[in-house]
Amino acid sequence: MNKTQLVRKGLLGLLGTLFTATAMAHGGAAGTDTDQCKFELEPNHWIHYTAYQPVAYPAEEFCGKLPATDTKTQLVFDYQDMKYRDMLVEFEVTKEPEGKQVFFLPSAKHKKGTINLDLPNGVPEPGQYLIHITLVPEEGKTDNRVQGQRLDVHMGFKAGTGEATSKGSMLLYGFLVFAGLYAVYLSNAGFKRKVNEIFGKIID
Repeated sequence: MNKTQLVRKGLLGLLGTLFTATAMAHGGAAGTDTDQCKFELEPNHWIHYTAYQPVAYPAEEFCGKLPATDTKTQLVFDYQDMKYRDMLVEFEVTKEPEGKQVFFLPSAKHKKGTINLDLPNGVPEPGQYLIHITLVPEEGKTDNRVQGQRLDVHMGFKAGTGEATSKGSMLLYGFLVFAGLYAVYLSNAGFKRKVNEIFGKIID
């Protein structure tokens, strides 16, 4: 095997490693244990949550840590069980530990299965917050699931972390840059020759 073939195999291997790491960072593996943005509404019944700050960090996705405060923030929930589309569900965001309400969406049925909580000014200050999701029984209806009572579940997130880019996105950017360089390597003879010379010296 000549040096050019060794270089090409090495580049392909690194490209494959970056692709695999990127897929895993974005929840590429199956199962709830690999997805930190899933949480249980009820035992074995899940909802998926993703946070966005589109003005400050376009195209970024967040979960337990939001980098900025006082900027447009969207909290998006996707039901993973069809039955919740016909149930009354209430959403609330509170600042902790004081429990101060910063957002509230009254109980309603969300037939599309996706709920977008739009906070135009984001959250007011850095710190810990809780998202409360409440299953509200309809008047006159009870069942074993909620036994006629409101069922509240919640998950926390931290705002104002100052983290500009999620780890998954950094891997994705790295993958795209490397893929672009590899395309240049294959199509540009001069660039290819220089890379081969550099790797040739390393191999020797």
